[in-house]
Amino acid sequence: MLKKVICPLMLVLTSTSYVQAEVLYIPSSLSTYALYPPTGSRTITDVMNRYTPFVEPRLKRYFENVGLTYPPKNIALFAMKQEHSVELWAEEKGKWSYVKRYAIQKISGHTGPKMREGDKQVPEGVYQVSLLNPNSRYHLSMKLDYPNAFDRKYAQLEGRTSPGSNIFIHGKQASVGCLAMGDYAIEELFLLAERTGIDNIEVLISPHDPRKTKLLAANTQPYWTKILYRDIEQHARKFNR
Repeated sequence: MLKKVICPLMLVLTSTSYVQAEVLYIPSSLSTYALYPPTGSRTITDVMNRYTPFVEPRLKRYFENVGLTYPPKNIALFAMKQEHSVELWAEEKGKWSYVKRYAIQKISGHTGPKMREGDKQVPEGVYQVSLLNPNSRYHLSMKLDYPNAFDRKYAQLEGRTSPGSNIFIHGKQASVGCLAMGDYAIEELFLLAERTGIDNIEVLISPHDPRKTKLLAANTQPYWTKILYRDIEQHARKFNR
């Protein structure tokens, strides 16, 4: 029998706030859920001071190479599960421009939306970054606002009281339900998120690249998956390379 243990989590309120390690559900070798305590008391300011000298020059170069202003006013992270890929896009003067591709180092689950706590699924949909965690067990992390309004609506209609939570983009190369980007990439994404502001970041997670192949819901998936996929396709149209 599985026992669910929830790890502590604190909200980031300012760039100098302290944050505990994220809540992650990691099955252990004994088929129980392991408790991961906070790993430190770094602030976001501490992280910025530590990594800015050698990470920010890389970021500036990426934006200069495509003729964009740094730091950008708005960015989007377009994640494609099948391709194990995250594209970085930036908006300037009403136009979205491609900046860089990051490889997802580890992803769990399969095609389809996240349905419940512990299903190991990476969610699909349109999200925002809700906080930055400088004390992640996975180097650095950015929490997504899953479940969003869409997820909560259909979970309630279907009587799913535990649709899941605590989905992160983080470092390292291990994850259950999150996007593990590796340390090099998360340092760039974390710094860029702080410079841009988390209110100005869109995260689009798709089962595959909808610009190449239309998103089709399987017969075994909920009826609302078709609605979700139309929404994802609509948002992906602005990412035209």
